[in-house]
Amino acid sequence: MSLSAVHGTLSSLKSCQTDIGTGMDIVTDVAMDLAEAQDDAVNPGIKAMEDMILECAKLDREINYFVDVVQQVTAEVITQQPEAMFSLSDKVKEQYTERIARLSDADLHNHQKVVAFKDSIKNSFKQANQESAASMEELDEDVAVTQTQVNFTCPLTQVEMVNPVKNKKCNHHYDEGAILNLIKTRHGQKKKCRCPVVGCGNANVKESDLIPDQMLRRKIQSQKRQNSRT
Repeated sequence: MSLSAVHGTLSSLKSCQTDIGTGMDIVTDVAMDLAEAQDDAVNPGIKAMEDMILECAKLDREINYFVDVVQQVTAEVITQQPEAMFSLSDKVKEQYTERIARLSDADLHNHQKVVAFKDSIKNSFKQANQESAASMEELDEDVAVTQTQVNFTCPLTQVEMVNPVKNKKCNHHYDEGAILNLIKTRHGQKKKCRCPVVGCGNANVKESDLIPDQMLRRKIQSQKRQNSRT
Protein backbone atom coordinates (compact mmCIF):
# COMPACT_ATOMS: atom_id res chain seq x y z
CA MET A 1 0.00 0.00 0.00
CA SER A 2 1.42 3.39 -1.02
CA LEU A 3 1.42 6.46 1.19
CA SER A 4 -0.71 8.32 -1.34
CA ALA A 5 -3.35 5.58 -1.07
CA VAL A 6 -3.24 5.85 2.72
CA HIS A 7 -3.72 9.62 2.63
CA GLY A 8 -6.56 9.26 0.13
CA THR A 9 -8.33 6.76 2.37
CA LEU A 10 -7.99 8.99 5.43
CA SER A 11 -9.35 11.96 3.50
CA SER A 12 -12.38 9.92 2.42
CA LEU A 13 -13.01 8.79 5.98
CA LYS A 14 -12.92 12.35 7.27
CA SER A 15 -15.45 13.36 4.62
CA CYS A 16 -17.58 10.44 5.74
CA GLN A 17 -17.41 11.74 9.31
CA THR A 18 -18.75 15.09 8.15
CA ASP A 19 -21.70 13.32 6.53
CA ILE A 20 -22.29 11.31 9.71
CA GLY A 21 -22.38 14.51 11.75
CA THR A 22 -24.87 16.07 9.34
CA GLY A 23 -27.04 12.97 9.54
CA MET A 24 -27.00 13.09 13.33
CA ASP A 25 -28.12 16.72 13.23
CA ILE A 26 -31.02 15.80 10.93
CA VAL A 27 -32.11 12.95 13.21
CA THR A 28 -31.98 15.31 16.18
CA ASP A 29 -34.15 17.86 14.36
CA VAL A 30 -36.79 15.24 13.54
CA ALA A 31 -36.78 13.94 17.12
CA MET A 32 -37.25 17.49 18.40
CA ASP A 33 -40.28 17.91 16.13
CA LEU A 34 -41.76 14.75 17.63
CA ALA A 35 -41.03 15.90 21.16
CA GLU A 36 -42.69 19.25 20.55
CA ALA A 37 -45.81 17.45 19.30
CA GLN A 38 -46.39 16.18 22.87
CA ASP A 39 -47.90 12.96 21.59
CA ASP A 40 -47.27 9.88 23.74
CA ALA A 41 -47.42 7.74 20.62
CA VAL A 42 -44.20 9.30 19.29
CA ASN A 43 -42.07 8.32 22.29
CA PRO A 44 -41.06 4.98 20.73
CA GLY A 45 -40.02 6.95 17.65
CA ILE A 46 -37.78 9.18 19.73
CA LYS A 47 -36.23 6.12 21.36
CA ALA A 48 -35.56 4.64 17.92
CA MET A 49 -33.87 7.86 16.87
CA GLU A 50 -31.74 7.84 19.99
CA ASP A 51 -30.61 4.34 19.00
CA MET A 52 -29.74 5.71 15.55
CA ILE A 53 -27.73 8.52 17.12
CA LEU A 54 -25.82 6.01 19.25
CA GLU A 55 -25.04 3.87 16.20
CA CYS A 56 -23.74 6.93 14.37
CA ALA A 57 -21.67 7.88 17.41
CA LYS A 58 -20.19 4.39 17.45
CA LEU A 59 -19.25 4.62 13.78
CA ASP A 60 -17.77 8.08 14.30
CA ARG A 61 -15.71 6.79 17.22
CA GLU A 62 -14.46 3.82 15.21
CA ILE A 63 -13.38 6.09 12.38
CA ASN A 64 -11.52 8.31 14.85
CA TYR A 65 -9.65 5.33 16.26
CA PHE A 66 -8.90 3.91 12.82
CA VAL A 67 -7.52 7.23 11.57
CA ASP A 68 -5.42 7.59 14.71
CA VAL A 69 -3.99 4.07 14.35
CA VAL A 70 -3.23 4.54 10.64
CA GLN A 71 -1.42 7.81 11.28
CA GLN A 72 0.57 6.31 14.14
CA VAL A 73 1.58 3.16 12.26
CA THR A 74 2.39 5.12 9.10
CA ALA A 75 4.65 7.46 11.07
CA GLU A 76 6.53 4.43 12.39
CA VAL A 77 6.78 2.63 9.06
CA ILE A 78 8.17 5.54 7.03
CA THR A 79 11.22 5.63 9.31
CA GLN A 80 11.98 1.99 8.51
CA GLN A 81 13.06 0.11 5.41
CA PRO A 82 10.76 0.38 2.33
CA GLU A 83 9.78 -3.27 2.78
CA ALA A 84 8.02 -2.31 6.00
CA MET A 85 5.21 -0.76 3.93
CA PHE A 86 4.09 -4.26 2.97
CA SER A 87 3.18 -4.97 6.59
CA LEU A 88 1.34 -1.67 7.08
CA SER A 89 -2.12 -3.16 6.61
CA ASP A 90 -1.52 -6.01 9.05
CA LYS A 91 -0.11 -3.69 11.71
CA VAL A 92 -3.05 -1.32 11.39
CA LYS A 93 -5.53 -4.18 11.66
CA GLU A 94 -3.79 -5.60 14.72
CA GLN A 95 -3.59 -2.32 16.64
CA TYR A 96 -7.07 -1.20 15.63
CA THR A 97 -8.63 -4.49 16.74
CA GLU A 98 -6.80 -4.25 20.05
CA ARG A 99 -8.03 -0.72 20.72
CA ILE A 100 -11.64 -1.39 19.72
CA ALA A 101 -11.78 -4.41 22.02
CA ARG A 102 -11.11 -2.14 25.01
CA LEU A 103 -14.00 0.21 24.26
CA SER A 104 -17.35 0.24 26.01
CA ASP A 105 -20.67 1.18 24.42
CA ALA A 106 -21.53 3.00 27.64
CA ASP A 107 -18.96 5.63 26.68
CA LEU A 108 -21.02 6.50 23.59
CA HIS A 109 -23.41 8.43 25.82
CA ASN A 110 -20.60 10.95 26.35
CA HIS A 111 -20.26 11.58 22.61
CA GLN A 112 -20.75 15.27 21.88
CA LYS A 113 -23.72 14.81 19.57
CA VAL A 114 -25.37 12.19 21.79
CA VAL A 115 -25.25 14.65 24.68
CA ALA A 116 -26.63 17.34 22.36
CA PHE A 117 -29.44 15.00 21.25
CA LYS A 118 -30.54 14.29 24.81
CA ASP A 119 -30.35 17.95 25.82
CA SER A 120 -32.33 18.97 22.74
CA ILE A 121 -35.11 16.46 23.39
CA LYS A 122 -35.32 17.47 27.05
CA ASN A 123 -35.50 21.14 26.11
CA SER A 124 -38.11 20.45 23.42
CA PHE A 125 -40.39 18.72 25.93
CA LYS A 126 -39.83 21.56 28.38
CA GLN A 127 -40.59 24.24 25.81
CA ALA A 128 -43.72 22.44 24.61
CA ASN A 129 -45.00 22.24 28.18
CA GLN A 130 -44.28 25.90 28.79
CA GLU A 131 -46.06 26.97 25.63
CA SER A 132 -49.14 24.95 26.54
CA ALA A 133 -49.36 26.37 30.06
CA ALA A 134 -52.12 28.98 30.31
CA SER A 135 -50.28 30.82 33.06
CA MET A 136 -47.23 31.53 30.94
CA GLU A 137 -46.37 35.23 31.23
CA GLU A 138 -46.07 37.20 27.98
CA LEU A 139 -42.84 39.15 27.56
CA ASP A 140 -42.82 42.71 26.38
CA GLU A 141 -42.10 42.71 22.63
CA ASP A 142 -39.17 45.09 22.79
CA VAL A 143 -37.54 43.18 25.63
CA ALA A 144 -38.07 39.91 23.77
CA VAL A 145 -36.40 41.27 20.64
CA THR A 146 -33.43 42.54 22.63
CA GLN A 147 -33.07 39.22 24.45
CA THR A 148 -33.26 37.32 21.16
CA GLN A 149 -30.51 39.43 19.67
CA VAL A 150 -28.29 38.79 22.68
CA ASN A 151 -28.90 35.05 22.62
CA PHE A 152 -28.42 34.73 18.87
CA THR A 153 -25.27 36.83 18.55
CA CYS A 154 -21.87 35.16 18.72
CA PRO A 155 -19.58 36.97 21.20
CA LEU A 156 -16.67 36.42 18.82
CA THR A 157 -18.07 37.37 15.43
CA GLN A 158 -20.75 39.75 16.75
CA VAL A 159 -23.12 38.40 14.11
CA GLU A 160 -25.96 35.91 14.30
CA MET A 161 -24.76 32.38 14.96
CA VAL A 162 -25.17 29.67 12.32
CA ASN A 163 -24.07 26.58 14.24
CA PRO A 164 -24.33 27.51 17.92
CA VAL A 165 -22.51 25.43 20.52
CA LYS A 166 -22.86 25.70 24.29
CA ASN A 167 -19.95 25.56 26.69
CA LYS A 168 -20.98 23.01 29.31
CA LYS A 169 -18.63 24.61 31.84
CA CYS A 170 -19.90 28.21 31.75
CA ASN A 171 -23.08 27.77 29.65
CA HIS A 172 -22.10 30.48 27.16
CA HIS A 173 -22.81 30.11 23.45
CA TYR A 174 -20.57 30.71 20.44
CA ASP A 175 -20.67 29.97 16.74
CA GLU A 176 -18.89 26.64 16.29
CA GLY A 177 -16.46 27.72 13.59
CA ALA A 178 -15.44 30.88 15.43
CA ILE A 179 -14.71 29.26 18.79
CA LEU A 180 -12.86 26.31 17.24
CA ASN A 181 -10.65 28.71 15.30
CA LEU A 182 -9.94 30.66 18.48
CA ILE A 183 -9.05 27.49 20.39
CA LYS A 184 -6.73 26.40 17.56
CA THR A 185 -5.07 29.82 17.45
CA ARG A 186 -4.51 29.94 21.21
CA HIS A 187 -3.11 26.42 21.28
CA GLY A 188 -0.78 27.33 18.43
CA GLN A 189 0.49 30.14 20.66
CA LYS A 190 0.88 27.65 23.54
CA LYS A 191 -1.86 29.46 25.44
CA LYS A 192 -5.20 28.48 26.92
CA CYS A 193 -8.39 29.79 25.35
CA ARG A 194 -10.41 32.10 27.60
CA CYS A 195 -14.18 32.35 27.17
CA PRO A 196 -14.77 35.42 24.97
CA VAL A 197 -17.87 36.49 26.91
CA VAL A 198 -17.01 39.62 28.90
CA GLY A 199 -16.77 38.92 32.61
CA CYS A 200 -16.70 35.14 32.30
CA GLY A 201 -14.18 33.45 34.58
CA ASN A 202 -13.73 30.38 32.37
CA ALA A 203 -10.06 30.66 31.44
CA ASN A 204 -9.68 27.33 29.66
CA VAL A 205 -12.25 26.63 26.95
CA LYS A 206 -11.72 23.18 25.43
CA GLU A 207 -13.25 21.63 22.34
CA SER A 208 -14.49 18.76 24.51
CA ASP A 209 -16.53 21.29 26.54
CA LEU A 210 -18.57 22.37 23.51
CA ILE A 211 -21.99 20.85 22.86
CA PRO A 212 -24.06 21.60 19.73
CA ASP A 213 -27.22 23.47 20.75
CA GLN A 214 -29.88 22.23 18.36
CA MET A 215 -32.66 24.07 20.18
CA LEU A 216 -30.96 27.44 19.76
CA ARG A 217 -30.15 26.67 16.13
CA ARG A 218 -33.83 25.95 15.45
CA LYS A 219 -34.84 29.22 17.12
CA ILE A 220 -32.38 31.12 14.94
CA GLN A 221 -33.70 29.42 11.81
CA SER A 222 -37.29 30.09 12.89
CA GLN A 223 -36.55 33.78 13.36
CA LYS A 224 -34.95 33.94 9.91
CA ARG A 225 -38.08 32.43 8.36
CA GLN A 226 -40.27 34.93 10.20
CA ASN A 227 -38.10 37.84 9.11
CA SER A 228 -38.22 36.69 5.50
CA ARG A 229 -42.02 36.88 5.56
CA THR A 230 -42.07 40.47 6.78
